[in-house]
Amino acid sequence: MKKAIVFVDANNWYHNVKKFFRPGEISIKKISDLISNNLKFDLMEIRWYASIPDIADGEEVYYEHMRFLSDLEKEGIKVITRKLQRLSNKEIIKKKRETIDSLDLCDNCKPLIEASFLDLADINRKEKGIDVWIAIDMVRKSIVEKECDICILISGDTDFVPAVKLIKKAGKNVLSAFVPFGYSTELRNSTEYFIIRKDTLTKCFRDYKGKKKQKIN
Repeated sequence: MKKAIVFVDANNWYHNVKKFFRPGEISIKKISDLISNNLKFDLMEIRWYASIPDIADGEEVYYEHMRFLSDLEKEGIKVITRKLQRLSNKEIIKKKRETIDSLDLCDNCKPLIEASFLDLADINRKEKGIDVWIAIDMVRKSIVEKECDICILISGDTDFVPAVKLIKKAGKNVLSAFVPFGYSTELRNSTEYFIIRKDTLTKCFRDYKGKKKQKIN
């Protein structure tokens, strides 16, 4: 059985799932189990990548978010956070460089990662470093540390295409999964993919009491 790790782009997930339901009502563990069980993968880990708000922007929102992350950890989900911040293009590239330099990458992997991720800056949005962090961890877990055969990416963001190509070139695989809204055509064209439709989300509500095993729609 192939080993899989789920990588969740939480910010991308939140902003698109809310078009259907309140995102916090959906269990990402149920989504991950559903995908893994149906595709017969051995699910090794679920990794949740999210930015955290500044407490100065509102204590109620901040503490509610931190409680939610704590609940995820109680479910056995690995939570990776970055503080939300606005940076210039120069600062973004500098921080990405520092992130890459901090990793123990081999001489073959490092230049490929640098070429793929150092040009992803976008001054028109708040830069969190989340997409780069996920991309590097996918490469790290699959190619460098060889902890999984399949990276299951829960995101619709086209920024992950370079990482997908690199992982596939190394002989590993990536599957992407997302709701119909915000699902990049370029990402779908680069991976095996499945669309998480509204009725599938309904089966993955935290309090859903239906049959244990459900088919992906």
